[in-house]
Amino acid sequence: MSKISWRHVSALALAAFFVVGALSNIFAPGAIYEEYLKWGYPSWFHFVTGSLELTAAVLLARERTRLLGSAIGCTIMLAALATVTLHGEYGHGVAPIVVATLTLVVGWITWRTRFSAST
Repeated sequence: MSKISWRHVSALALAAFFVVGALSNIFAPGAIYEEYLKWGYPSWFHFVTGSLELTAAVLLARERTRLLGSAIGCTIMLAALATVTLHGEYGHGVAPIVVATLTLVVGWITWRTRFSAST
């Protein structure tokens, strides 16, 4: 059995989270669609969010593009946090804070691994 590093597993788990988020936003069941409208976003904006989340997931899954995937994923989560905070839905801010923190950790680990490998 091959050894898989915890760094790789954590990045793949994060990528899986973004895939689920992407599918939820792209296919936007009624409740999600209504939230976007309630927050003042255009009716098509859930496609943008879902596409960005899917992009982050694909980039996170590959080691060469993981740093960019982390940056995109963190940006998405900070935007989600800003949205729910501006609308006073503070309870909905926990998940974006947790995921943004995890994407920062994955990005930092990726950055350190690249930096230490190049020196």
